[in-house]
Amino acid sequence: MNNFNRFLESTLLRPTMTGAEVDDLIRDAIDEQFIGVCVPPFWVKKVKRELGEENIQIVTVIGFPFGYQDTASKVFETKESIKQGADELDLVWSQTAFHSGMNWPKIEIAQIAKICHDEERILKVIIETAYLSPDQIREACMICVDAGADFVKTSTGYAPKGAQVEDILLMREILPSQIGIKASGGIKTLESAFELIKAGADRIGTSSAKALMDDWRKTRT
Repeated sequence: MNNFNRFLESTLLRPTMTGAEVDDLIRDAIDEQFIGVCVPPFWVKKVKRELGEENIQIVTVIGFPFGYQDTASKVFETKESIKQGADELDLVWSQTAFHSGMNWPKIEIAQIAKICHDEERILKVIIETAYLSPDQIREACMICVDAGADFVKTSTGYAPKGAQVEDILLMREILPSQIGIKASGGIKTLESAFELIKAGADRIGTSSAKALMDDWRKTRT
């Protein structure tokens, strides 16, 4: 795999993260030419400024981490993040609405997808697979497709478990080829990253991106 770095979104979403850590994230992303960096909305403007003309996507989260916010709040977050310079928006869908049997998740995703696409931005929807049965994963994926999402993402990192190979295989079986899959949550080893990519993941969201690249280089020598 000659372009492993272009599968990696280097992620920093910890409650106690510091500006110095954001600087490290940016430096590593430039050095390694990761496909993207994922940071909270608060840091998007700084990352945009520091990355300049680098071919690295600026990713941020909407409705993070539980998706409890009402749609108007998520719409506001989306618009502000785009103004600040975000290229891709990772939306935590309304888990509470989905588990209540409501149609609202599709309505909400469709509204935010339109905002993103009107501004030529990418929308990823986090469905939090840890809380879903296989049948619910199928349903969630189809909701995302129907509502206009560009990617479906496994996890926020705040659930009991993150990306699982069996979930990625199921998602790839359901989703049309033009819809990407972002595997995230608990991806710490090169072996697990490769397994998820082989299963069908197009992106790997991880706080261990630099370490994974170091391990990948060792396999090349």
